[in-house]
Amino acid sequence: MAVACRFDVTLESVPFRVNRSQGEGRRLVARRPQAVPGCRRTGRQAVPGALPLGQANAAGPAAVTIAYVLNTYPQPSHSFIRREVQALERQGVPVLRLAMRRAAVPLVDARDRAEAERTEYVLDRGALGLGLALLRRFLVAPGRGFAALRLAWRCGRVSPAGRLRHVIYLAEAAHVATRCRAAGVTHVHAHFGTNSTTVAMLAEALGGPGFSFTVHGPEEFDAPAALSLPEKLARARFAVGVSQFGRSQLCRWTAFAGWDRLRVVHCGIEPAAFADPVPVPDGPLRLVAVGRFVEQKGQMILLQAMARLVRSHPQAHLDLVGDGEMRGDLERAIVGLNLGGNVTLTGWLDQDGVRAALDAAHALVMPSFAEGLPMVVMEAMAAARPVVATYVAGTPELVWPGETGWLVPAADPAALADALEEVAVVGRQRLDRMGQAGRARVLERHDIDGQAAKLAEFFKSG
Repeated sequence: MAVACRFDVTLESVPFRVNRSQGEGRRLVARRPQAVPGCRRTGRQAVPGALPLGQANAAGPAAVTIAYVLNTYPQPSHSFIRREVQALERQGVPVLRLAMRRAAVPLVDARDRAEAERTEYVLDRGALGLGLALLRRFLVAPGRGFAALRLAWRCGRVSPAGRLRHVIYLAEAAHVATRCRAAGVTHVHAHFGTNSTTVAMLAEALGGPGFSFTVHGPEEFDAPAALSLPEKLARARFAVGVSQFGRSQLCRWTAFAGWDRLRVVHCGIEPAAFADPVPVPDGPLRLVAVGRFVEQKGQMILLQAMARLVRSHPQAHLDLVGDGEMRGDLERAIVGLNLGGNVTLTGWLDQDGVRAALDAAHALVMPSFAEGLPMVVMEAMAAARPVVATYVAGTPELVWPGETGWLVPAADPAALADALEEVAVVGRQRLDRMGQAGRARVLERHDIDGQAAKLAEFFKSG
């Protein structure tokens, strides 16, 4: 079993932990690295089973070691990133995981908990460690340091986060640049065009590896100027959209000469996890919706549609899987709409729990106002379930009306209720046919190993 071991003796590699017992006045306490059998001590946690950093698979044509720079990782709603990272490693591409912070919610999936053990958390360095990292970058290459500071200042000027926050991003980037150099990283990739890509861009400006990033939307498309998206697109080796729609939005903020650096890599599923799908069940209509409880996911519209549906199908049931800031609003709406016997809020479920909820349902419902290309739609289709979704972003690239599901206008409870009525009356045989058509489509387009292979080639070629 390969174990990634390294001993980095730099000012930045002195590990710290934050003592949270001090209330608001947090203090930094030195932390002794734990020994791992067969490993020398290292400034980061040794990772059993990891590919050795700085080395490529012997079959690969070039040595490529990737660092993934992420804001919060792992977390329940971003399991697609975990699958992508692990698929890259199956391709023989070592991946160093660098996240700014841990998830604020419990990790219910054992696979996410295991991934957290393999992730280095930049903010664990504390203010002192990050400050020393930045100071060292200025001492080693003052020209680069001041150029990076000007870049951070310029991005902060147009961002609601402000200039001070971008100076903090610069300190985080200094640690990322140093850590990547120590690990032999040849390329940095970020997910989401927000602060994680800001850190990757600043790390390159400080002398770190070149970077790329994946844009999911809709946040990046809502505020491209405030996120300095044009600057990031101009500086990146390449950028990725998760759908053709996503790539089209990146074209809006990239000069035509740079369009060939805009790629499409779909988020992927693991086909083995969806082997032997079960037929659509008998019994009263059962629906499932999965997602964070936030405005853009549209669960409130779905509840209004359910209130219409139960007039003709009083036994219809909806499982809302997820959690978030609107949970209280949804609970009150369920009571106000007299849906207590028709709607269940399950909380977050692990991957097996989501699969069980899909298997028990006749269809998935995705009532979002804005999306990228929803993972849950792919998972439902892989499980041979038709999908009722809103006509937004990249969703029509997967959901074909009458073939793999239904598309309705966003924020239209009457249209959504009509589509759910069709699900209720169309019959199991038709639902099964639609489910199988969707399954064939998603397995063809969204096998994670195929998408990771495509991404690995982009990493090598730039």
